[in-house]
Formats: sequence, C-alpha cells, structure tokens
Amino acid sequence: MDPTHRGPEQYGRDNDGFGEGPGRRRPARDQLTPDPGHPTPPQARVVRLISGEYLLTVNPVDGSEVELCPPGEQPGPPARRTAAGRADRERATAPPVPPGPPAPQLPLLERTQERERLVRLLAQGRSVRLTGPAGSGRTALLDAVAADCADLAPDGVVRLNGYKRTATDLLYGLFEAVHESPLHRPDRAGLLEKVRSIGAVVLLDDLEFGGAALEELLDATPECAFLFATVPDVAAPTTESHLEEVFLAGLGRSAAVDLLERAVERPLTEEEANWAGDLWFESEGLPLRFVQAGALLRQRDMLRTDPEAYGVFGGGDGRPAEVPFGYDQDVDGVHIPLPSLGEGAAPAPLLASRLSASARDTLRFAVALGGEVPHQAHLPALIGDTHADAALGELAGCGLLSPVGPRYRLAAGVVTQLEAAGYGEDATDRARTAAQHYAWWAGHPSVTPERVTAEGDAVVAAMAQLVPGDGAGQTSVAVLLARSASPAFAAGLHWGAWERALRIGQEAARLAGEVAEEAYFHHELGVLALLAGNPDRARAELETSIGMRGALADKSGAVAGRRALALVADRAGGPLPVVLTPPGDELPVPRTEEAPTSPIRATPSVTQTLSGPYEAAATVISPQGTPKAAGAAGKGRFALLAGARRNLVATAAGVLLTGVLGTVVALGLTSGDDDVQGNQDVTTEQSRSQDDGEDEVPADSPADGSTPGGASPSGSASTPGPSGGAITPSGSGTPSPDPSGPSGSPSSDTPSNGKPSSHKPSASHKPSDSPTTPKPTGPTASPTDTGSPTPTDTATEPEPSSPDTSDSASGPSSSSSSSPSAAASAESSPSAA
Repeated sequence: MDPTHRGPEQYGRDNDGFGEGPGRRRPARDQLTPDPGHPTPPQARVVRLISGEYLLTVNPVDGSEVELCPPGEQPGPPARRTAAGRADRERATAPPVPPGPPAPQLPLLERTQERERLVRLLAQGRSVRLTGPAGSGRTALLDAVAADCADLAPDGVVRLNGYKRTATDLLYGLFEAVHESPLHRPDRAGLLEKVRSIGAVVLLDDLEFGGAALEELLDATPECAFLFATVPDVAAPTTESHLEEVFLAGLGRSAAVDLLERAVERPLTEEEANWAGDLWFESEGLPLRFVQAGALLRQRDMLRTDPEAYGVFGGGDGRPAEVPFGYDQDVDGVHIPLPSLGEGAAPAPLLASRLSASARDTLRFAVALGGEVPHQAHLPALIGDTHADAALGELAGCGLLSPVGPRYRLAAGVVTQLEAAGYGEDATDRARTAAQHYAWWAGHPSVTPERVTAEGDAVVAAMAQLVPGDGAGQTSVAVLLARSASPAFAAGLHWGAWERALRIGQEAARLAGEVAEEAYFHHELGVLALLAGNPDRARAELETSIGMRGALADKSGAVAGRRALALVADRAGGPLPVVLTPPGDELPVPRTEEAPTSPIRATPSVTQTLSGPYEAAATVISPQGTPKAAGAAGKGRFALLAGARRNLVATAAGVLLTGVLGTVVALGLTSGDDDVQGNQDVTTEQSRSQDDGEDEVPADSPADGSTPGGASPSGSASTPGPSGGAITPSGSGTPSPDPSGPSGSPSSDTPSNGKPSSHKPSASHKPSDSPTTPKPTGPTASPTDTGSPTPTDTATEPEPSSPDTSDSASGPSSSSSSSPSAAASAESSPSAA
C-alpha cells in the first residue's frame, strides 16, 4: 500500500474515493493561490471608531469618511483597568522573549544609592529626570524602580517609551494604559479631563524632548509622578518644572570587572583582568560595553575548545569572516589571542563575524531600517530561512539589541559600527525588500491593526529609507507601503505613525507621479487635521485632494472629499465651500417655481427661468435673432448654467420657443384692420401676472412704451429723438421729428386723454374700425405707464394685437383669420400721416 495514497493499488482500482462511498466526495479545500481566471476580490478592512464628537470610518479604498457622531452612538465613560488588567496589558506590550538559550541574568551593580533616591522621590510625589549616556544602564535601573514602586499609586506603575513620541502621543499612551476604551479616542479636551484624574507612577524611558513640551506633559498630569530617563543631548526642562535631576555615571573598575565575570560565568584570568581594566578606561565604565565584552570572551572560549565551532576562518555557515578575530594561521588553533582594545570598545563587527548567516542578514536589515529590528515572525520571510527567527536570540545574547517598548532595536552605537564594517552597502535593496513584505503583510485582512501598530516603527522606517530614492520603483514601493499601512495605523489608534506614513507617502507619490495616490494622502491628511482640531490645515488638504480627484474623474473619491470639506466648513463656522464640479459630475438641480418678490417688468421675449441650489442667479434663455432678444439681453440677469445636460435642454427649449414666437409675431404684424374686423371670433387675450395692479403694464407691452419689436403700428421702426421724443420714418424715408419737441413732459400713470385705459381682455371685446387717440403732448410713455402704446404721429390707427406667450395656444385660430392679400397690403403700405 502506498503510504501517500491510502487504498488498494492492485487491479488498477481508483483510490480517489476510498473510504467515502459512492456519491460522497470530500469537499475541495480552499485554494492557497487565487485562480487567475476567477480572481478573489480584495477585502477592504473597514473600521469605525469614535474620536471626540466625530465618527471616523477608515476606508482603505476611497479614503476615510468622517461625520458627526449620531446620537446614541457616543460611548460611555471609559472604565479604569484593574490591577490584573494592567498586569495583562504590560505582559502583552512587553517585547517578545528571544528564542534560544536564555542569556545570563546580570545584576544591577553600584546602583543602590540611585535606586533608593529615586524611589524616595517618587513616593513623595516628586518627578525626577534621570540623565545618563547611552549604554549606562538606564533601562535596567527603571526595571528595578518599577518593582519597588508597584504599590505607591492607586493606578499602579505605567511603563511608557518616548522613542519618536511627542507629548500628545505620550498623553494618549497614558490614557490607554489606565483606561479601557476600544475604538474610542477622546478629543483634546476629553483627553486632558481623563489624564488629569490619573494617579500613577509613570516610568518614561528614552525621552526625546524637553522645554515647553515637557512642561505641557507635567501640567496635564498633576496627580502623576514621572521618572524620565534620557540622554544628556536632550533639551533641559524649564525652570518652572521643578524636576529633580539625577545623573547616572558609569561603573567603577571593580564593578566593571565583576560584571564581566558574571557575563562570562567564570573567573577572569590575569590577562583578561588587565584587558578588562583597559577597556574600562576606554569606555568610561559603561555597562553595555562589558556585556558585549562578555559575549566576546564566551566566543573565545568556544573557539579554544573547538576551533571550527564557527566555521573555518568564518561564520557558522563556513564563509570567510569579515574580521579574522585575531586568528593566526601560523599559531596553534587552540591559542586564541584576546581582541585589541579598539575591537573591545567597538565590538559589533567582531560579534557579528561569529554569528550565523541568518543573524548577519538580520543585522543588515536592521542597518537598512535605521536600527529597527523586524519582529522575529518576519525574519523567515525576509531572509528566506525557515529558522531565521532564532537569529533574534543570538543578537540578544551578544548584547547587540535593546528593548524599546514592544520591540527591539540595535543597541547604542551598533549601527555606526556595522556601517563602518560594510553592513550598509546594500541598504537600499534590503529596505525595498522589507517595504514590499510589509506592504503585503499590512494590507492582508487577517492582520489586525494592533499587530501593524506594534511593528509601526519598522514599517515607517522602511518607507522613509526609500524617499527620495534613485533606484527604479523605490518611491512606488514606498507609496504602496504607505497606502497599505496608513489605514491600519488609523484603526489601531497610533495616529503619530499614521501622520508620518501619510506625509512620507504623499512625498513619494509626488516624486513617482502617482496623482491618484497623492490625492488619497491629501484626503487622509485633511481628515486627520479635522480630527486634531486644525480646520485651516484640513481645508487646504481636502481642497487639494478634491482638485486632483476631479482632474482624474474619480467621482467616489471626490464625493468623499466634498463631504469632509462641508463638515470642515460647518464646524469652522464659515460659509460653505464653493467647489467647481466637472461637466457631467454635477448633481441634478431641481426646478423650482417661486413667486416673484417684486413687480414683474414687461419683457418682450419668452423666458424660461431655471433656479437651483448651485446657481447664483436666475438664468434667462431668450431666442436669438429677433429684436426682442436684443432688448432683453441688456435688462435680464444672466448666470452660467452648470453642466452640459442643462445647457442641452435649455438650448432645445430655446429653439422651440423661437419658432413659436416667430410665428406669433409674424401673424400679429401681418394682421390688418379688415381681418380683425371681419373675424369676430378672434380674441386678444393678454396674460397678466397675479401680482399686477391697476397701474402695471401688460406682460406683452414693451417697457419703453413703443410697439412690440420696436416698430410702429404700421411696421416701421421708431427711434428716440434727441430731446426724448420719438422720430418715426415716413413713407418717403425722411424722418419727421416729434411735434411736441422738448416741451413735452413725461406721461403720468394715465393716458394723455385723461381716461384710464384698461387692456384687460374679454371674450366679447371687439376692436373698433377707427379708434381715436389724441395727439400725445409729451414723449413716449415711461416703462411704468400702464396705458396702451401711443403713436408719435397725429393719425388714428387701429391698435395692433400684441403677441404673448399665453396666446401661443390660440395661435392657430389667429392664423386662420389672416389672408395672403391682407398680409401683402399691410407690409407694402406706408405709415399713415
């Protein structure tokens, strides 16, 4: 029987369905790789969290969306962690234990006096600033003080790390350490209210700021006692802070030799003791140097017992060592000389030369990332060795690592020493490899935001090393990593890393020419600025993003940006932003008909008014090519129609109305006295507005008192005279001035005959054959005159029928009463004298 395929093999029987019976087939497993023909759609990790009064929806596709938190969704007051909860959190946030044999546990030597003083000051509620050079053992001293102060404060001891952290980041870290509030980040006011009531002993390692920022941190937490551990290069606190200063110096010679013996786990020989004394003088008694020197002596002991323990003149993989480690081919292999004094003061290259290949590759990746060591779970994928996670234990046993919060980084001075030994020659390639790996890992749906946040410094360092980049595709890889990791940082409430990733990604996208990704980063920076309480910055970032997405026709992204920009304008108290919408992307504008707020002026054209929320004024569409359109163009208010669709509809409506208007005007001008008198069924109804009074002009009457179209009743045009009168050309072509001359006065609201004329139509009204109109005593009636048009000559003429939009329905009846002969005679006859 085949051990791989269970079942009978003889007689050619198929064993695929062995043990399952007929008709019972085992369901297929999920494919590890997607089918190229049917790719699996990517899963977007959408997280909703509350920041102050805002509800933030982290959307990795189109950009985060922010809105005011609806009523009922605001979280309750955060609960304080119990002592057991604080202990669980401290274990969860501690750096992982390196695999492999445990390193020797070294005691805290010559630190009893400093330890007791620190505990005494903290018990009195005083804050202390512990200053010491890198490698002086500040972290080990903080561990001892934490054990002594466990029961001093009601909220216990809180351990924080200030490496690349601002005062705001530390305040949020203190809030999260004491309170339990998942997916809730209070605003600035809520944060200050919560941390003001926290009473804890805060041990803050690797502080990187001082001055006013440190004073702000102390003022925000009056019930906390701080122990700041920092290096002398950091700015000093202000005089108002009243911090106690404790300086941490190096060890004495005897304590240094004792520490070296404990690291080697055996007594030192006289030669080794003398070498340790010289090393103490060279390193100023820093404990880190003696921890690393103890690793050198352990490697030397292994070589003395087994010369090929680390390979033949090389590392564990048999390759030549970068530093011969003092091995001489002419000397017996059992005799291994001590390292030189310079090699003992800078032991990183010596220690790395005797490590495994995986450990050396890990050091190269750490140098490429600026000292950040990737988590041990990522080392097999980065290095290509399934057992590469054991490299972390080798580096920790040699004293090349230092714990920083939940992770490790290279110890002080190790990066400089390894770069001098050539470990940074391929730093760019390794940074690109790490960035590609982190981009895939951070964007995977199975990876929680908390895991990405814990690896945040290494992720940010990977993208920072590639910007600006000279290699092909380096900036594009940085853009991809920032695009994948920034939503996880936002969801994991690590907004300091979120901001750094967005700014690096925006610069990388600008250099790479990826406009869509640059617009995304601008949008996210705008949302972050809004949540941080900076509306001016948010407005600038969002407007930039909307402009870029509008140029790219990204409708969904532009809509998200407009919503956020409207919220910025609403919260800032200013006017709503005016955003130019590309043609075709505008929202549908509802047509509304509102009652006029002022008396309607007589307009000689058919108008169509479109009003909407995006138009500043009403738009009048007048038919072109007629005298009436020219008169309306100077008096109407025009506004630009937004969008090609509305322009198309308006143009079609204008063409249709132009044809109807031309027909009505032609029929009205060609209608004679005989036709009007002979046809008793013709009505001359005139539309009046509901707001028209007795003194208002009919809608079809010209505003200047002349006949429609600027023509006289007989069809000849009239022009204003030099004195305000009208000059009407006679039949011979010679203009005749107005007999009233300049002495005429403007007409009042009533006609010149003293009788008010009513033009309100009625069904029984019939125009007379010869309506008599006295000679006017003044110029043409003013626009507010409600009387009928008054001719400028002395002859009596029939009153022409005025065209109106309301008569368009009765147009066929009017046209039926007209004859070709009457039209010809009306057009050829001169004006009556």
